[in-house]
Amino acid sequence: MAYPAANFHSVNAKEFAACVKEGTGGEIDIVTHPGGSLFKGNDIKRAVQTGQTPIGERLLSAHENENPVFGVDSVPFLANSYDDSVKLWNATKPELEKVLDKQGLVLLYSVPWPPQGFYFKRDVNAVADMGGVKVRSYNNSTARISELTGMAPVQIEAAEITQALATGVIGALITSAVTGQDSKAWEQLSHFYTVEAWMPRNHVIANKSTWSALPDSQKAALKDCAAKAEAAGVEKSKAANQAALEALAKNNMKVLPPSDALAAELRKAGATMTDEWVAKAGDAGKAVVDAYKK
Repeated sequence: MAYPAANFHSVNAKEFAACVKEGTGGEIDIVTHPGGSLFKGNDIKRAVQTGQTPIGERLLSAHENENPVFGVDSVPFLANSYDDSVKLWNATKPELEKVLDKQGLVLLYSVPWPPQGFYFKRDVNAVADMGGVKVRSYNNSTARISELTGMAPVQIEAAEITQALATGVIGALITSAVTGQDSKAWEQLSHFYTVEAWMPRNHVIANKSTWSALPDSQKAALKDCAAKAEAAGVEKSKAANQAALEALAKNNMKVLPPSDALAAELRKAGATMTDEWVAKAGDAGKAVVDAYKK
């Protein structure tokens, strides 16, 4: 797992592991390794594919270069509420399972992050105020919206944010209130704009060969616990978002909605990115978006 032990995704996964242990009578005992302590975030998916570890959690949008479907949850302003995130997920899941199966992976469950916002060291009232700022990037969408708004994206995993901010490698973030809290963003940054750009998802995936070798009773237990973890994760995400917003404010960070001008400019950039994603994703992507909009 790539995120700190106290992060709601990590807490949720630990509860999932406990459920699996109980459901299999102790025959499967999943040990969680949060904070990138076993494999760094960018290495987790490959580690599961190659069988170095049988199970892991990954932000699949970070691998959009492999397949555009991995990035559908980060198409700007397509789904930026919890209800819409769940609807988009339901539309995406069948196609995503096909893609992962071809890569030797089995999808167990998925949980959304809270809506993504922008962190800065100063007032930002329009895109012009962002010019030249070095900003943390974690997937294609963060990199692209950074480029469209004149910022300079720098690929940084979540576990490295605090150091990157402290050393000046980056001076801004596009991320959730929760990640801002995890990384104590208020130590270097002063403003959080609740743009609600998109809601990326973490996915818990298993090695297909390992999964195939399990007896049906154990697969059933895993699926049951995965369904429970997915439902619980949405509620944990909502609660974590509220608590994180309060923590940011308590630590003297200005938590603000974007100005009308900034919101309009960001939506314009988002429209460009949506067109680009649909063109790149082809028929499979169009089918997902059409199913979601129904």
